[in-house]
Amino acid sequence: MTTTIGLDIGGTKIAGGLVDVEGNLVRQARRETPAQDPDAIAGAAADVVRELVKGDSEVVGVGVACAGFVDKSGATVLFAPNLAWRDEPLKRRLESVLDLPVIIENDANAAAWGEFRFGAARDTDDMVLLTIGTGVGGGVVNDGVLLRGAWGVAAEMGHMRVVPDGILCGCGNRGCWEMYASGRALVREARELVRSGSPHGGILRDRCGGDPDRLKGSDVTEAAQDGDAASVELLTDLGRWVGEGAASIAAILDPELIVVGGGVGEAGDLLLDSARRAFRRQLTGRGHRPEAEFTPASLGNDAGIIGAAAIAAEGQSP
Repeated sequence: MTTTIGLDIGGTKIAGGLVDVEGNLVRQARRETPAQDPDAIAGAAADVVRELVKGDSEVVGVGVACAGFVDKSGATVLFAPNLAWRDEPLKRRLESVLDLPVIIENDANAAAWGEFRFGAARDTDDMVLLTIGTGVGGGVVNDGVLLRGAWGVAAEMGHMRVVPDGILCGCGNRGCWEMYASGRALVREARELVRSGSPHGGILRDRCGGDPDRLKGSDVTEAAQDGDAASVELLTDLGRWVGEGAASIAAILDPELIVVGGGVGEAGDLLLDSARRAFRRQLTGRGHRPEAEFTPASLGNDAGIIGAAAIAAEGQSP
């Protein structure tokens, strides 16, 4: 059976999988991402590919998902915030040591394509993936085509500005959506509650041993799932930001489905119910148009690997 390899290269690990034509992971492998050395990173990625191939003559290509800006041709990583890549010719570097064609894609785009082809959005032609993690990432499929933009850096939705002169973002601008709708925002607000000394934050205070700097987003989600009112409120507030931003996206893209993934997305309806309500309140022309549905992502951490492999298999590069 024809297979392709998907790689997901991040700041700490390189995860890879051998993927069949139905989106199933046949084998998996991983390496730690080497120190900030482009040659070493490419070498480790090539080692993962070789381990996955294992003499399999049916492998037809490699798709690589990277956290960064990738040029529209799928050849060069223009910029990666967590890796030493600036105008990095990653396609050429990998193809020089592998006897396989390689295509490079942004990691959120790859995850969106994975969910579109084999996951939660496989029955629609128009979808938006929102990854609610430390930041807010995402990808867009419009009329069955992955949206990349003129230079390949479309769908950086987390950096849509929603609050003029708001909280300073790591990108250098103020008021970006991800500063209000991300895991970072959830932790910031939870720590502020603990620092305030309010009895309302007592359960969260107990979870971090009284040290707010030890509090994690997973602590808030778990406390909310256990019924802690303060944690439920924090996730409800976060969901409102998610829904309001999604309504602005819908005004431009008119998707049929909004798929929500990422670490915070695992909170499920504790987050999504609030997002749905806020989305309806802010949707342009509400009551007189079809409304996009919100649904959890289904491929989890494998979405980028599966999507990158599918892009390589299907010739989705421009």
